[in-house]
Amino acid sequence: MTELSVEVVQTSSLGDRSYLAHDGQVGLVVDPQRDIDRILALAGRLGVRITHVAETHLHNDYVSGGLALARLTGATYLVAADDEVGFDRRPVTDGDEIAISASMRLRVVATPGHTFHHLSYVLDGDDGPAGVFTGGSLLFGTTGRTDLLGRQHAHTLAEHQHASVRRLADLLPDGARVWPTHGFGSFCSATQSDAPESTIGRERTANPALRLETGDFVRDTLAGLDAYPAYYAHMGARNTAGADLIDLTPVTAADPAELAARIADGEWVVDLRSRKAFAHRHLTGTLSFGLDGPMSTWLAWMAPWGAPITLLGDDPEQVAHAQRELARIGIDRPAAAATGSPEQWAGGDGARLTRLSTATFTDLAAARTGTPPHGLPAVDVLLDVRMTNEWRADHIDGAVHIPLPDLPARLADVPPGAVWVHCGSGYRAAAAGSLLRRAGRQVVHIDDAYADAVKAGLAIVPGN
Repeated sequence: MTELSVEVVQTSSLGDRSYLAHDGQVGLVVDPQRDIDRILALAGRLGVRITHVAETHLHNDYVSGGLALARLTGATYLVAADDEVGFDRRPVTDGDEIAISASMRLRVVATPGHTFHHLSYVLDGDDGPAGVFTGGSLLFGTTGRTDLLGRQHAHTLAEHQHASVRRLADLLPDGARVWPTHGFGSFCSATQSDAPESTIGRERTANPALRLETGDFVRDTLAGLDAYPAYYAHMGARNTAGADLIDLTPVTAADPAELAARIADGEWVVDLRSRKAFAHRHLTGTLSFGLDGPMSTWLAWMAPWGAPITLLGDDPEQVAHAQRELARIGIDRPAAAATGSPEQWAGGDGARLTRLSTATFTDLAAARTGTPPHGLPAVDVLLDVRMTNEWRADHIDGAVHIPLPDLPARLADVPPGAVWVHCGSGYRAAAAGSLLRRAGRQVVHIDDAYADAVKAGLAIVPGN
């Protein structure tokens, strides 16, 4: 009897997982990311030949590597028959069965909800169903969001999502594993879960779609949806057309004069170092999107689509990492890059360097009483750049709210004076602070956990 194995290829920066299911000889890849070299390396280490690649749906949060992987390996490419695409594939539909090997079979199950033509794939072995690849349907403790095709479809898709999850639960035994693509921080997930794995049995007790009636599930799902990244608008079209191999060769190096020119032109010159390093010293006019957080999601959401992006890093490895992250969401080639230190990027001109003042919520509390810590300005504006659902849950009394993705277009809405800016942990506030600094504002970056605001004695009020 052949034992089946399912290997997880995690892309934590986007909150997604891809899978390689195999029997030790041949394998199936489900929902691969754009950088397929990771999949090929894994298959090579295992001695597995990839014969099939499957998509659960046309993705909205990343550019798929499925077409390129299928072409490179000669694998059969399984894509929903109802999806109109610009490439050859094996069209599959509800009820289809595909033999991957003598001991490994797939059953195609229509599970509309995340998209209209969404599919799940039940993996059967010699002992019956081992589990199901659920894409953006049944996730760990939640489901995929239903508004990515437009708010006008969200209610209908939420009803479909509820029915689809229940169909999977009816089809499969409690012990069947659940292998979702989304739900690990992805904005494709309706809510977030920190569960590392799950089964149909666990979902029966934990998942709202299996505990609530249709109306209640639809109401709660739609009420919980917040904004999603603007770059999603470009992913569906890219995946419908089909993406080829990416180019991850090194980016063109920029010298100090070129960096100065790009900054003067208002381009997005991005500092990939940690926010603490950025605050200590950075090249004036650059923006903080450190690799210690979800850099690609926030940067691609906020920067004008198609605009040139220049990357600054400590070393070539840092730049290469960022380049890979950005390629996954369709920013194929940064305009330029530079490595080293801020002093080197400034060409030795100290006048081109600056810092970003930082503080804690305790410092904010003191400043609000009229005694700001030494070197920090009075609080003229407290800016909260968390997302709308976070703000509605509660916020610091007297704060001004502009969600981080909206800030580039709403800089003029920030009241005059010194701006103290915060988020939930400090990462988004660093990006916001750098945008405000680039616009010539006096800024204090509150690099602290929002939970500490209460401990600092700041008044927290319900959202509105």
